[in-house]
Amino acid sequence: MSLSELLSEFGEQYLQAMFTTWKLTVLAFSIAFVLGIVITVMRISPVKPLRIVGNLYVQIFRNIPGAALLIFLVYALPYLNVVLSYFIAVLTTASLIPAAFCSEYLMAGINTIDAGQIEAARSLGLTFSQMVRRVVIPQALRSVVLQLTNLMVATMLTTAIASQVPLKPRDLTGLVAYINTHAVGGITAFFISAALYFATAIVIGQVGSFIDRKVRILR
Repeated sequence: MSLSELLSEFGEQYLQAMFTTWKLTVLAFSIAFVLGIVITVMRISPVKPLRIVGNLYVQIFRNIPGAALLIFLVYALPYLNVVLSYFIAVLTTASLIPAAFCSEYLMAGINTIDAGQIEAARSLGLTFSQMVRRVVIPQALRSVVLQLTNLMVATMLTTAIASQVPLKPRDLTGLVAYINTHAVGGITAFFISAALYFATAIVIGQVGSFIDRKVRILR
């Protein structure tokens, strides 16, 4: 099937699939970002049990394949009387794993903060929560904008696991599987989806680079 034939027959579905991928990416990254901050705060907390839980989360979800986690959520949880919709299962998978990497990037950002600033915050009488909100997290975020940009691209690619479940509307990878099951899309169907992934990644990278130039800490 030629490119023009594919676009003529499946063009609207490609648009729907692109918006589904964008929706999953934005939602998953937002959840992963917030969860990553929470986990990072737990990992630097003076309360030992919180540090243990935070570090354990990172070690577990940093080393779980996305497909394996999705299979567990979709096919194993129902045996525990917990049934998630396909969308929620994919969103959960695409959020929990990047959150672990988000925490790792933030920890690296925290390590770039001069120890003198922490001591100055303590000498001013700031509590742990105040120090984290006003000194630690803001500076860590400014140091890892590019890493978080790469994480957002990786999150977008992780959403391709949606092709493993009958999600509707389909994502870009799921649509390719559908086309090649119901028609002879061939490599052209993959090319269109790859081009849309590539274009999205370029936009994310450009926005991330712009933000990094604006907030970068000059040393």
